[in-house]
Amino acid sequence: MEIQDYLKILRKRGWIILLVALLAAAGAYGFSKLQAPVYRASVKLSIEPARYDWGLSNTVKDILRNYVLNLRTHKMANRVIERAQLDMNSYQFLNRVTVSADPSDFSIQIDAESRSPEEAKLMAQTMAEIFVEDRQRWNQEQDKRDRIDVNIVDDVRDAPQVRPKPTLNAIAAGLLGALVGGAIVFFLEWMEADILRSPESVERTLGIPVLGTIPTQSGETHHRGRTERHSGELAQHTT
Repeated sequence: MEIQDYLKILRKRGWIILLVALLAAAGAYGFSKLQAPVYRASVKLSIEPARYDWGLSNTVKDILRNYVLNLRTHKMANRVIERAQLDMNSYQFLNRVTVSADPSDFSIQIDAESRSPEEAKLMAQTMAEIFVEDRQRWNQEQDKRDRIDVNIVDDVRDAPQVRPKPTLNAIAAGLLGALVGGAIVFFLEWMEADILRSPESVERTLGIPVLGTIPTQSGETHHRGRTERHSGELAQHTT
């Protein structure tokens, strides 16, 4: 197909693509606005070895995974729930909390999500404080040269909304709707692919010139009407 053929298809059926895209975008935006907002609070812990030699530094990198494991336990969750007086069980708490380690800078990040921004901040901050206290007690039993300090980099300050995002969802749904609309147009054109609607399409398909065409019914009716009108006028002049 040539570019002109694509342009003809867009002029003929482009409204289908636009309509499907608009409907999808409007539906996604409305559905997103109906959902309850979810907020996320984050706090970062700094893991600092007592001395920066190669052996202890590598030990800290390996132990970060163990720290993440200890933070993601029901025991820790119940301690946080009890101290913060949260209305949830340990399963719900762990389902809303994510803990990740970054060996490149010796840090652990705690992310807590909730439908309440204040609750999300309380979850993350309390969990970080309890873990720091545990590590401080552990350090008291170790030689100063072997201690690994854990400190809160910065207290939780805010809990921005992370979902839903109506505008972003509407844009994504609109693009998807445009693709679906394009598929519908392609299907309709494929259904009519065997129909030759113009002399140009006949010449392009068969590779031979068109010498004549059969007039349409409307053309014949129009020609017949003009003939009858001229015949009536001629009869009047003759009389």
